[in-house]
Amino acid sequence: MGKIQELDRQLANKIAAGEVVERPASVVKELVENAIDAGATEITVKVREAGLESIAVTDNGSGILEEDIPLAFGRHATSKIHDNHDLFHIRTLGFRGEALASITSVSRVILRTCADHTVGHEVKVENSEIIDQTLTRAKKGTEIIVKDLFYNTPARLKYVKSLHTELGKITDIMNRFAMSHSHIRFKLEADGKVLLQTTGSGRLNEVMAQVYGMTIARDLIAIEGQTGDYEVTGEIARPEHTRANRHYMSLFINGRYIKNFMLTKAILEGYHTLLPIGRYPVVAIQIKMDPGLVDVNVHPTKQEVRLSKEPELMTLITRLIKEALLGQSLIPEITVPKKNKVLEKFEQQRFIYEQTRPVQSLDKPVVQEDKPFFPESTERADSSEEKPSQPFIVYQEMTRQDEAPEVPDKNDKPVTATSPAAESVHPERKLPMMEVVGQVHGTYIIAQNEEGMYMIDQHAAQERIKYEYYRERIGHVEHQVQPLLVPIALSYTRDEALRIEKYRDELAAVGLELESFGGSDYLVQAVPTWFPADAEETIKDIIEYCLTHQSLNLNKFREDTAIMMSCKKSIKANHYLRQEDMARLLEELAYTSEPYTCPHGRPITIKYTTYELEKMFKRVM
Repeated sequence: MGKIQELDRQLANKIAAGEVVERPASVVKELVENAIDAGATEITVKVREAGLESIAVTDNGSGILEEDIPLAFGRHATSKIHDNHDLFHIRTLGFRGEALASITSVSRVILRTCADHTVGHEVKVENSEIIDQTLTRAKKGTEIIVKDLFYNTPARLKYVKSLHTELGKITDIMNRFAMSHSHIRFKLEADGKVLLQTTGSGRLNEVMAQVYGMTIARDLIAIEGQTGDYEVTGEIARPEHTRANRHYMSLFINGRYIKNFMLTKAILEGYHTLLPIGRYPVVAIQIKMDPGLVDVNVHPTKQEVRLSKEPELMTLITRLIKEALLGQSLIPEITVPKKNKVLEKFEQQRFIYEQTRPVQSLDKPVVQEDKPFFPESTERADSSEEKPSQPFIVYQEMTRQDEAPEVPDKNDKPVTATSPAAESVHPERKLPMMEVVGQVHGTYIIAQNEEGMYMIDQHAAQERIKYEYYRERIGHVEHQVQPLLVPIALSYTRDEALRIEKYRDELAAVGLELESFGGSDYLVQAVPTWFPADAEETIKDIIEYCLTHQSLNLNKFREDTAIMMSCKKSIKANHYLRQEDMARLLEELAYTSEPYTCPHGRPITIKYTTYELEKMFKRVM
């Protein structure tokens, strides 16, 4: 007798269920996907004991015809694809035809369905076998009740996490469904308690208010754009709302929640230098595309996908995020203590109400025009000591001589906003006018205007100024070089010299030309005119960067070099500045392209509104 035998149907279904039904959340996912594919506009999910006792999913979709009921519980039986062409042009969330078969093999299932408004059917299934089928009164749509999950596979129960963890997984899946299908009314109940309830209005920002709360919802920015192959819409949170992991970055392709490393990378690139190291943004991005450009049949959960023309989509996402953030004032405001739960609920309801009004919408943020704080006055106009309020790209009076910032002009003349160079780089003022009040601990500048009080980190502010200055120059062809009076001699080990030779082109790309001087020694005869005054230390830092990296990406090398130089050459904490120096620093910061964070993503400015200050001192209630 041969050793190979065909498995019976029940055993085969249990094996298949190992991939499809990992935990209660897997059951919820499969059943809700079926409801969405059935055209439902209302979907209710009720779970008891985190789904281990029971899961009930009710929808108002198309229902199941009587003759299709037995097939619905069979393996590889589906109404969603019919041939090979359909497999590569999938427009539904489900398509494999194995969900119900897998679920019924590890639980007891009751199905109530009605495909018209006349008569319904109730079916009981156990161990993949229909044990009872009767006629019943039912509304159009389908209700599926899953009881005693894993009752016949006790080993699986050993790997189920705590009830709290499993309920968290279910909630997370429902949140994603609500964001990806904002036109559907979703409701999630756990042991009689409502955890999620959406209105089905079709507004993503309204759903995100339900999912993430009002604090984030009030600071969402809408994005929208398209190319020939892709249409991208979504909501992104301002950079001050960050999280410790990527879990709050949601990507949807044709309504399906997906995970894609390269698209996640594109999102982070859009927030470049605006996020602290190790922090991630809150975003929900929806992508519509030809189903033929995406392969969703590469993973059991269908979350990992393969994309055609992926670089084109990455570029679009990064560009839309950058453009959206550039159009915003990103100074975080300090607010007084959290509202209680009742008030928070009221705020959510008011937010939803406001979304129904055509005048105000988070999709089109209201931009308030900054009013000048300083009034015209005879005293200021007549003062011979008054200096013009102009942005300076460089200045030297701000620091001691040993920490003076480098100046690109050989004559040490500041480049003002009226110069062609400044106008071509940063023509717009990005910060409101402020009046310097003082300094705290030689580290933080205090300023004010009619809107409130500002605290500015002086190191972060100059770091942003210098970063943009170096970023514009590193990598550009520099015909003018500054010969060094005394050439800089550098000595390295043989091993280090070999690695330096490997990166000679990259070093030249940032303006560093090395001349071999013996086996492992080098000379630097000249540097670009924009190079810092202490050239030797900077050169050593740049070469050290090369020696500590196994491989170099030229663009990232230029970027990291600009960040490194700006950080080391900026004023430090505990450095006391004169009033006029602080004013010049803020004026120069106002004309940078992104004056809200340093290159490492730390905030530069924090704002206390006049109202919040009065609230702190109980002047208003």
